Amino acid sequence: MKIAILDDYQDAVRELDCFELLDGHDVKVFNHSTRGLGQMVARLAPFDAIVLIRERTALNRALLSKLPNLKLISQTGKVSGHIDVAAATELGIAIAEGVGSPTAPAELTWALIMAAQRKIVPYATNLKSGTWQTVSTNQPFNTLGTVLKGRTLAIWSYGKIGKLVAGYGKAFGMDVLVWGSEASRAAAVADGYQAAASREALFEQADVLTLHLRLADATRGIVTAADLERMKPTALFVNTSRAELVAEGALEAALRAGRPGGAALDVFENEPLPADSVLLKMPHVLATPHLGYVEKDSYELYFTHAFRNLVDFFNGECKTILNPDYRQHVRDS
Repeated sequence: MKIAILDDYQDAVRELDCFELLDGHDVKVFNHSTRGLGQMVARLAPFDAIVLIRERTALNRALLSKLPNLKLISQTGKVSGHIDVAAATELGIAIAEGVGSPTAPAELTWALIMAAQRKIVPYATNLKSGTWQTVSTNQPFNTLGTVLKGRTLAIWSYGKIGKLVAGYGKAFGMDVLVWGSEASRAAAVADGYQAAASREALFEQADVLTLHLRLADATRGIVTAADLERMKPTALFVNTSRAELVAEGALEAALRAGRPGGAALDVFENEPLPADSVLLKMPHVLATPHLGYVEKDSYELYFTHAFRNLVDFFNGECKTILNPDYRQHVRDS
């Protein structure tokens, strides 16, 4: 069968141990993204199956309707809003879901917090240019880093990733404050952490605030300009979940106003992030190119399941189909 693997920016997939699961199949790995409908159709029309790397490519109705050979979308991890599931079902295209792990994104979150608080990146970058113990040549930003011990770590959502991050905070001597659903707050309290008295209190008390919410209609833009205005001028805002959780433009405006005092970000509304992005020009922003799951063990996990699902599907044995109703609309081969 003809298989397309999309958006492998680092050309890493073919080096994975699990790639051998696709031996004997006609596999094309694409290392560069394309966005235009016509270009996408031309690229994908020949393929029986598409393997997606998380949400790097969106598959909408307009695109799917022009791919008559497509029988399967094999998703690494869980499907989010990047696939029009209803359209795929109506067009007879199956969607197979995989599995994920909270470890890599939780560890990256903590790495960003540590790096931002101690200003490691600008210190290291300036050292290479011969400047000793200097964060910035712009004096208002040439500030000292701070330790985490004794400060408040505020976590919005206490799911698998939030729980790991809370544990890291505790190990570093931070006071952990949690906000989320009633069940989420109760679970945090049961684990020995403090539930915020209110959403407002979460933002007001945070020295470091990190988001670990899923993106859905109910959470899109859930962090508002008013929330960010409540943060301390010394606080750090961290987002390794989804950029769309924050109201459009609110974070950039808040950072210009000085509340919060800085941000550490791994996710952006437009990815890859354009080189002229305002965020990249802000000295108090630490930005990484969506690395949360981009790590060897995670890739092996994601792609092992995605490739097994694909092989099982074409053998008539796949048990992880998200939209079983696709069978009612299967197109003639």
